[in-house]
Amino acid sequence: MKKKILRKSIMYDKRIAINWYCEIQQKRSKKMLYIGNHTSSSRGYLAMGKQMLANGGNTFAFFTRNPRGGKAKDIDPQDVQAFGQLAEENHFGKLVAHAPYTMNCCAAKENLRDFARKIMADDLRRLEMTPGNYYNFHPGSHVGQGAEVGISKIAEILNEVLTKDQSTIVLLETMSGKGTEVGRNFEELRQIIDRVELKDKLGVCLDTCHVWDGGYDIVNDLDSVFEEFDRIIGLDRLKAIHLNDSMNPLGSHKDRHARIGEGEIGLEALVRVINHPATEGIPFILETPNDDEGWTHEIALLRNEYKQK
Repeated sequence: MKKKILRKSIMYDKRIAINWYCEIQQKRSKKMLYIGNHTSSSRGYLAMGKQMLANGGNTFAFFTRNPRGGKAKDIDPQDVQAFGQLAEENHFGKLVAHAPYTMNCCAAKENLRDFARKIMADDLRRLEMTPGNYYNFHPGSHVGQGAEVGISKIAEILNEVLTKDQSTIVLLETMSGKGTEVGRNFEELRQIIDRVELKDKLGVCLDTCHVWDGGYDIVNDLDSVFEEFDRIIGLDRLKAIHLNDSMNPLGSHKDRHARIGEGEIGLEALVRVINHPATEGIPFILETPNDDEGWTHEIALLRNEYKQK
């Protein structure tokens, strides 16, 4: 019998967030480079926003809870409201929340899938405090069950937790193909999307390190990679980019991020990614092995290479 997650009524007053959200949506421009890094959420939204401004960014990613899972911290409505004002004044792009790594929607053990259901449903409920942004997750690892079984299980959970009234778009992340990861190619992501009822609530986050390690040559044939993405998934579903260099050669299936310009992909190729028509107006998130000083340098470097449309 198909399980259905009963999403609790959102305890927050959306009116706190809706006004600034609408203002930000109207002011976002496809001609602007929206770039930032993954940052700590431990001190709340306003602190994340201030840190990103210090880094030279205008978007960011954050874990919705401890990356290893567990209970999430309570959200302070006043903190959200203060962040909303900051985001409006500084023309922030969409935010990219990240699910915990321990969330495996296609695990073989049902208790692990129950954990994934509960975490995703709770995260989506909480994200309505900052409406209209993104929730990114790793599709999961099938742990020997086979990709087909994994794809079916991932879609099943998405069908249980997605709701018609949610404003958050859930992003499937492109994976490198390490171990038994699902999402190692565009076809697997498309198969997940095809099995989900509320397709308008789904998008894709393309990780440059992952696709490179997965065998997509974004260095020598970026146009063809985006053309293949468009043919299989559709560029309208490309909502965010994890902008990372890679420590490994093309097709290594290893997933080891490198700093911008210090890996096998290289600065020139990543600059072509941020300037490509397919990525216009979407958030770029740095997940490079850095601290704030390093991310500040990378953001400035990439802004300098961005060609204003």
